[in-house]
Amino acid sequence: MALPHSLHRPAPAVLPGISVLLEEHPHLLRGRRIGLVSHPAAVLPDLTHMLDALMTNNIHVTALFGPEHGFSGAAPDAEAVPDGIDPHYHLPVFSLYGAGFDPPPEALDLVDVLLFDMQDIGCRFYTFISTLHHLLRTASTAGIPLIACDRPNPLGGLAVEGPGIEPGYRSFIGTADIPVRHGLTIGELAQLFNAGIGADLAVIPMRGWERGMVFNDTRLPWVPTSPGMPTTATAMVYPGTCLLEGTSISEGRGTTLPFELVGAPWLDGYALAAELNALNLPGVRFRPAAFTPISSKFAGTTCGGVQVHVLDPGSFQPLLAGISLLSACLCQQPEHVTFLPDSWEGTHPHFDLLAGSSDLRHNLLAGIPPEEIAAGWHPYETAFRTLREPYLLY
Repeated sequence: MALPHSLHRPAPAVLPGISVLLEEHPHLLRGRRIGLVSHPAAVLPDLTHMLDALMTNNIHVTALFGPEHGFSGAAPDAEAVPDGIDPHYHLPVFSLYGAGFDPPPEALDLVDVLLFDMQDIGCRFYTFISTLHHLLRTASTAGIPLIACDRPNPLGGLAVEGPGIEPGYRSFIGTADIPVRHGLTIGELAQLFNAGIGADLAVIPMRGWERGMVFNDTRLPWVPTSPGMPTTATAMVYPGTCLLEGTSISEGRGTTLPFELVGAPWLDGYALAAELNALNLPGVRFRPAAFTPISSKFAGTTCGGVQVHVLDPGSFQPLLAGISLLSACLCQQPEHVTFLPDSWEGTHPHFDLLAGSSDLRHNLLAGIPPEEIAAGWHPYETAFRTLREPYLLY
């Protein structure tokens, strides 16, 4: 579908896997009942949603499956999504983030193949990859093929950062022992996950993507992947500032800049920014900011804090920035900074599930410098780079 002349944009440097699938491999879909696992951000370069593209190409879609936030992408964070009917195509929509995380047997009876296409953001605890992990297990057990269309990792494919998951700390925000920032595309993750599962998996690679690209280098349009992920700038900081989700500090939900704005009514944003900028962390500056969330933590109350500005995505280390920010908050207001005692995802404190163990929380409370904490991750990060090597597509 061509855009009007006035809306033309530069040609994309990258074609997503769904475009490659429809151009080069439509035979993988024709004559089969397709169960589509997707969300609103799964668009072609001209912003056509991939479901519309499938319909236009006479592909027989018989069921839809939605992750956290639903197939429509409208449900709030961590809210269970019910099954339903798509109001436009009148197809059944089965929730993979409702009463359970797996497709029900009656849904699988409607399909011959599962087609997975979602824009991920490159972070372990963003739940779309957990949905993929569960789906591969379901496909293996049911003997149903799964086709995964690849899309860019918005953070690039070079850097690996953060700890893994210790035994006993797996949850839906951490189904696999991988670093917080893993540097893999969702198609590469599918191959890595499937190595221990054995589903009938086919990954459709992108065309033109290179490991050093962040999302803006692709010249693809960005569509919010969830209500709390409005821009590529949000995705860039999320692996670090989402850790505040497990604390008494606001991670910016309920503002127009979630995860970029962080703070609390009892924090001094000017002092916090000065302390953080004095660290000269790579690729980032912190600006004093005041904000009033309209929902979530401190709704209706003005907070002092900072906005995280990424100046150089290539050198920026979101995990180091996130724990440095939390460490500075602990130093400024130790009596106010607390960790939530539990989580909607499991019995451990939410922060521990995000971090993959209780180690990070204990180290921060003990006053261990963030640089020393991050240095302790290096052996695991090095081992993971070797582990992921056979599954790289680019």
